[in-house]
Amino acid sequence: MLQVGLTGGIASGKSTAAARLAALGRLKGIGPEIATVLGNEVFYRRFANRRQLAAYVGLAPSPYRSGGSGRDQGLSRAGNPRARTAVVELAWLWLRHQPGSPLSAWFVRRVGGLKGRIKRIMVVALARKLLLALWRYLEAGLVPEGAVLKG
Repeated sequence: MLQVGLTGGIASGKSTAAARLAALGRLKGIGPEIATVLGNEVFYRRFANRRQLAAYVGLAPSPYRSGGSGRDQGLSRAGNPRARTAVVELAWLWLRHQPGSPLSAWFVRRVGGLKGRIKRIMVVALARKLLLALWRYLEAGLVPEGAVLKG
């Protein structure tokens, strides 16, 4: 991952909302509307780890444990619905505007030529990975690998 010095102290934790929105807007495929929703709904607060972030947005697994058996039942969806919708929409935009990124390549390898339900499920998985990559970008200044910045 490429590390970028972001103005406004994003990597140091002393960032302003405007600096976070500007940093998100530098990535190709992220427009002002999605940057505003993510900045105001998700990235205005601190998260200790990736699990807390995914749970806040509602993209965390919902485990089922009974006796010796256990499995995941899908997503809990017990999070911020506005943020979850924006992240899933961003995942579709990411596939269109960042086709050379490893995240897009991962999606293409997993989905291939499939359509319908499987593709929608995998877009949500891509959304979670993308959300975590954007969190690292805003916290540490690490541009998601292979991502193209706006010119």
